[in-house]
Amino acid sequence: MTHINGNNADEISIKEIVLKSKSALSYLKSKKLIILAFGLIGTALGLGYSIFKKPIYSAVCTFVLEDGNKSGGLGQYAGLASLAGIDMGGVGGNGIFQGDNIFELYKSRLMIEKTLLSGVEIAGKKQLLIDRYIDFNKLRDKWKSKDDMDNISFTGDPNKFSRNQDSIITNLVELFNKTMLTVDKPDKKLNIIKVEVLSEDELFAKCFNNKLVETVNEFYSQTKTKKSDQNIKILQHQADSVKRVLNTSISGVASAIDAAPNSNPALIVLKVPSQKKQVDVQASTAIYSEIVKNLEISKISLRQETPLIQVIDQPVLPLSKSHLGKVKGGIIGGVLAALVTAFVLVFGKVFKRLVE
Repeated sequence: MTHINGNNADEISIKEIVLKSKSALSYLKSKKLIILAFGLIGTALGLGYSIFKKPIYSAVCTFVLEDGNKSGGLGQYAGLASLAGIDMGGVGGNGIFQGDNIFELYKSRLMIEKTLLSGVEIAGKKQLLIDRYIDFNKLRDKWKSKDDMDNISFTGDPNKFSRNQDSIITNLVELFNKTMLTVDKPDKKLNIIKVEVLSEDELFAKCFNNKLVETVNEFYSQTKTKKSDQNIKILQHQADSVKRVLNTSISGVASAIDAAPNSNPALIVLKVPSQKKQVDVQASTAIYSEIVKNLEISKISLRQETPLIQVIDQPVLPLSKSHLGKVKGGIIGGVLAALVTAFVLVFGKVFKRLVE
């Protein structure tokens, strides 16, 4: 008996749903003129939006990245290099930018700030990219109500920027990372990286994309090879110092011999100064030879560590753009307005019944 009552309850609930749905549809039919009116208003709003909304331009750059590999042939030199105090980083070791870390580098405040503060020439006019962005979006007009904001400048040392200057750059960095900048790999199996910049300003999108890729890739290469470059500078300095000592010692040997050109062979003491100088020459020669050898190994390491960054495609004018068409905008606006109106009417009727 309980099972039957349960089935009846289910049947009743389903029937109630069907009846309420029919009632709601009938109610909406009776309000079709209202829905139609708001649908037309929505169509007009969608049409207006599509007319006044500026198109979004997309600047895309793709490049191939191949990290420097210190493994392979350099393994046999690791022990020799260590004798000169050269840290080759561990053959095959992981770098600080190993894997997808370069994506975060592109989105970092440091790189975006450097790019925004870079000077470019747009339409024959030299200006900072951040000034181009501010002028195009008419931000200075919005800042007029704030003290010293409408005349703010971004020239000079970024480390000495005021609180307002830093705040503006911070907001722009967040905006770029949320809506304007995308960095990813189109194919996870390949080392091709795609950088896309979206903007309503076509020239800004192109210039910002080019400058960002240039800035990040240069910083990436310098950082990857920084340790090896420092080792080369140290070894080069040591080689130059030892070479000067060697030249001095060679001159000393010649001077010592010239000091006693016709010395008595029986007087061995007269040969002591030149022999001492000769020992200095031999020692300096051995040291210089070893340093030069390690210097060349370090240079090989630097070439191996230097990443290969080859740009495949750069943004070219005219850029591709996305724009909401008039027909599409009108249809979307009308449909959304009609659906919202229908929902409000049904909700209002249900709420009225609950109150009663």
